[in-house]
Formats: sequence, C-alpha cells, structure tokens
Amino acid sequence: MGEPVTGREVRTLPYGSWPSPVDAALAAAHDGKPEFVGFVGDEVWWTEPRPAEGGRRALVRRRADGTQESPLPAPWNARSRVIEYGGRPWAGAVLDGEPLLVFVNFADQRLYRWRPGDDPLPLTPASAVGGGLRWADPQVLSGRGGPAGPGTGEVWCVLEEFTGEGPGDVRRVLAAVPLDGSAAADRGAVRELTDHRHRFVTGPRLSPDGRRAVWLTWDHPRMPWDGTELLLAEVGEDGVLSAPEVVAGGPEESIAQAEWAPDGSLLYASDRSGWWNLYRDGEPLCPREEEFGGPLWKLGQRWFAPLDGGTVAVVHGRGAAALGVLDPETGEVVDAAGPWTEFDATLAVRGERVVAVGAGPYSAHEVVELDTRTGRARVIGAAHEDPVDPAYCPEPLIRAFTGPDGREIHAHVHPPRNPGCVAPQGELPPYVVWAHGGPTSRAPLVLDLEIAYFTSRGIGVAEVNYGGSTGYGREYRNRLRERWGVVDVEDCAAVALALADEGTADRARLAIRGGSAGGWTTAASLTATDVYACGTILYPILDLTGWGSGETHDFESRYLETLVGPLAEVPERYAERSPAEHADRITAPFLLLQGLDDVICPPAQCERFLARMTGRGVPHAYIAFEGEGHGFRRAETMVRALESELSLYAQVFGLDAAGIPTLELGT
Repeated sequence: MGEPVTGREVRTLPYGSWPSPVDAALAAAHDGKPEFVGFVGDEVWWTEPRPAEGGRRALVRRRADGTQESPLPAPWNARSRVIEYGGRPWAGAVLDGEPLLVFVNFADQRLYRWRPGDDPLPLTPASAVGGGLRWADPQVLSGRGGPAGPGTGEVWCVLEEFTGEGPGDVRRVLAAVPLDGSAAADRGAVRELTDHRHRFVTGPRLSPDGRRAVWLTWDHPRMPWDGTELLLAEVGEDGVLSAPEVVAGGPEESIAQAEWAPDGSLLYASDRSGWWNLYRDGEPLCPREEEFGGPLWKLGQRWFAPLDGGTVAVVHGRGAAALGVLDPETGEVVDAAGPWTEFDATLAVRGERVVAVGAGPYSAHEVVELDTRTGRARVIGAAHEDPVDPAYCPEPLIRAFTGPDGREIHAHVHPPRNPGCVAPQGELPPYVVWAHGGPTSRAPLVLDLEIAYFTSRGIGVAEVNYGGSTGYGREYRNRLRERWGVVDVEDCAAVALALADEGTADRARLAIRGGSAGGWTTAASLTATDVYACGTILYPILDLTGWGSGETHDFESRYLETLVGPLAEVPERYAERSPAEHADRITAPFLLLQGLDDVICPPAQCERFLARMTGRGVPHAYIAFEGEGHGFRRAETMVRALESELSLYAQVFGLDAAGIPTLELGT
C-alpha cells in the first residue's frame, strides 16, 4: 500500500500534468476479476486472471479451512472459447473425500479431468477442423445426477463443433462426455443429447430427481437478449432426452437463466414485463421495474440461485446490481450489507451459504460469501488491498443527463483527483468519454485503476451508459434497435457537451475512447461529430458491411440486423454509418489499438480503415499486438496501450506527461 499523503505539500500544476503513483504497470497488474464461482463439497472454487502469466485464467481453490491455492500452474488456462466469449469453463464433484474437477484448457479447448496429485487427463479429442471441438458450461453427473467418479460418470455440457473452415461452419448441441477418458481419442464416444436444430444452446440443468432437464436456445438473427426459448425434456433411464417442449420464451421474450429449486419447481428470469424478473412455474415472484437477469454474453452466467430453505439468492437492481435474498412467499428482498455496490452474474450456493463476486467504487472485485442464516457477508477470496493511497483513486458521481428528444442518459463521472495537486485557478480539466463495449452491456460503477491512471493525473473520465445499455429495462435497451451509430454517438456527445456547458470540463479538450463496440462508437463519433479533439479506438468494428457479411464469428454474425437493420434491405445504412467509408470526415488525431489474433473484430478492418487515412494529414498511430485477441490480457500489452493513450492526450491537449514514452504520430 502506498504511503499516506497527510501533511504533504499541495502543488499547483496544470490538469493532466499531475505526478501519480498509479502507473500503467500497476493498472495492468490489477486488471480483470474473479469469475465463475462454485462449490465442490464445502470448498469454494473460481477462476482468476493472471496478467503477468500471459493473461491466463487460473483455477483457485479455497479449502474448507480457509487456505487457498492455484493447483494447476501455468500454462494451464481455464477458459472456454465457445461462442468466442466463452462461458463457465469448469465443474466439480467430490469423490472419496477429494475434489474431482473438469475444466476446459484454453490452448487446445479440450476438456480435462483433474484430481489432487494427478496430472490433468484429457477427456475429449482434439480436432483439426476449423475452430475444432469446444466445450462450455459443464456439469459432472453419474447416472441420475449424483457425484461421479472416473469410469462411472459423465460430464454434460455444451459442445460447439466446427464442420469447416468458415466461422459459420459450426453446430452446437448438448453432449455427454465420459469421465473415464474413453472419448479422448474417440469422437464417437461423445454422446450427443440433442440435435442441432437450434443454432445456440446453454448447458442443461437437471431437476433434483434427475428426471427432467431444461436449457435455453435461440437462433439467428436473434441475440439472447432479444428472444430465447426455454426447453424442457424428460430424462430416460438410459440418460437419453425425450423430445423437448417449449415452456417459456419466444422471439420477443428473453429468458436469461433457468434453474430448478430444491422442491422441483422451475425458476427462470424473463423480460416479458419489460424487465428481467423472476418466475416460478410461470408465475411472477417479485414483479419490479428492475433487473433480476442480464445479457447472456457467456454461457453459464448466473443471476439467481435457489437455496435449500426455499429462498433465492439474487443479483438485482436498476443500474447497479446488488446481492440479495428473495423470499418467494412474500416477494421481499433483503440485500447483503457491506461495501459492495455491484455484483457480477456469478453465484453459487450450498445449504444456506451464497458465494458471489462483488465490487464497489472504492474496491475491486472480490469473492464474497453471505451466510443467509446470520446475514453476515465477508470476503473469502481475491481480497481487495489498496495498491496506492485511496486518495489517488476517483470519487465517482452517478449522473443522469438529458439527450436528444429529452431522453435520459445514465453516466458515471469521475473528476480529476490527486491529494498532492490542484490546478491553476480558472483552468478546466480535459475529459475523456468512455464508451463501453457490447453494445448490449453496461459500465459498472467499480474501482478501475485504468480510470485512476487518468484521473490521478488530472484528466477526468465520464463513463456513458448510452441508450441500448442494460440495467434499465427493455425499453432503454431497445433504443439502439436499428440506431447503432446514432443513439450511442448522440448520447456520448450529449454528456461530453453537458460537462463542458456546466463548467466541469474544458470544451476544447474533450476526447473519446472505447473498445469493441465502444471502439465503433469512438470511431463513429470522430466521423459524425466535431465534439472531440482526439480519440482512442481499441479492437473496433469499423466496416459494417464487411463485419455483417462474414468477417466476424458466428455468435454476432447477425447482430447488426437488430442494431442497424437487415443488410439486404438497408445496405446504404451500413455504408453511411461505417467509419471506414468516411475516413475523409476524420480530422481529429487518433490512436488505434488491435490484437492480431482477434476473430471477433479482425485486424483486416483496421487495415482497410488505415489505408483510407493514408496521405490525409491526420496525425494517428496504429499498434497491433501479437498474441492478443479481443480484449487485451497480457500485462505488457496493457502497459503499452495505456502509456500510448496518455501520450496521445498529452500531445493533443498540451500536457506534461513526464516519464511516459512518446507515441509517434504519423499522417
């Protein structure tokens, strides 16, 4: 922890030039968060990022006595690539008093079995076809769903199988993998539980008696937050599923998750009311204008979990997501006390214990356990420790702004903050608007050292949850339908200009940055507005026509039909909104950052865009990173990206970024 600054002399220095202990290496070392918590007997397991180890995800084990370890060393990497964004990569059971784990290894995407003292044993074959065989959202079963042992059980999970070299040459089914390793060299030993009539499936959930299974499906062109179907099938004595029937959902109803309660009733989160609310056997449990579910970007995300006593652990809220316990009989929700104001879509329960991942504006993501009998919540893993004096971290403000047509825009504003510095009287700070990815997603209000990297130097940050963001109901989410590149651009500009008009930000020193869909919004903003003096574009979509006609992966290949419109019907809209088609409109300097292994937003889009910028006299830089995909995971990549971004702002805004390598801007 950094030394306290009490008694330190306060210096007067221009905004953006304040010395800060929050360097890029510190921000990179604390990037990422724990995910996919679960119980194995009384032990709690989860995955955790390791930026310094090539960005791998480590499996972490917390024993019943509280001791912790990462039993699988590098290069083992528990991460699935199903639908490219992945999903729950592990599951476990107890055998002879010891844990038995199955997990997906990122490098080869094979499913492995592991027990203490053994090397991981492959359970599935490798494949040389296309993207190969991939697995996600596993459950360890034997016979009718009890704890399994080698040679007696199966792993039920999602199988994604490529049938050719193209991103759309793929089929997805529910599958049963033998735990004895007999399928490691024999694809035929994998038992398929369903046909592939549906393009997308989630992992099956078995009823307490093992006689019924439910799972979610959807098909192109829908995304899971547009419309899904909840399927139910009987499980025969031979482990074969009967013909499934649709029990909920449809083209305009999104079921985000389904689970069986201990009494055999079926719980699911549906947005049929305009909000993701909970239902039990079709009846609403707690009708509220808030969310008890969210966008299913990763298979196995979990917003609720039934407890043995009949109550339900829930992650819920409007905007921010709290952890609570719902009493289905009364509809009352009691939230866990503590400093955590944002909880992720990962939950696990055992008895009356709940494990979740929570964070807040002053603490990073931690593994939290709630004892529902006492109401006591405590940190049990990935405990936050202040890497610097908290006085260098931002104090964010939750704001609502007014956009075009009087629409409300949600945002988090992080003013500059440094206990050792003030700006000269009368100077206004530069501000960077952050556009989140997705775009069907949301910027959570949590401590982020990448934001502190800028605010502690005197550069403000405004995270905009523009129209289309989640957490505010389906109507807010649907604002972006066929309006991507319009509503998001307008909302970000409205927040930036409002901050300038109220005297919070310097109108001449506004910037915008974002990654993925946020990279699109950044590039589109630079082509469609004159609000920003510069921008940082990370792994973006730049050419809608190319992206919508085969340049991206299967999961999002028809996403643009709702965001923009069907390509065959409105091709001119695709061309009109694409930054790659209007490079001549860009006059502001920019930085473009791209992973060369990105199959979601491929580098070819950046290369076409840059070719059209050649000779135009606009200062810019392009940095491509070997070994990085969609979203940067390696510490050295994140350091270079952050320092380059700061150098861009320093050059454009006239700041003194001492000690930061100068980004070479070409034209």
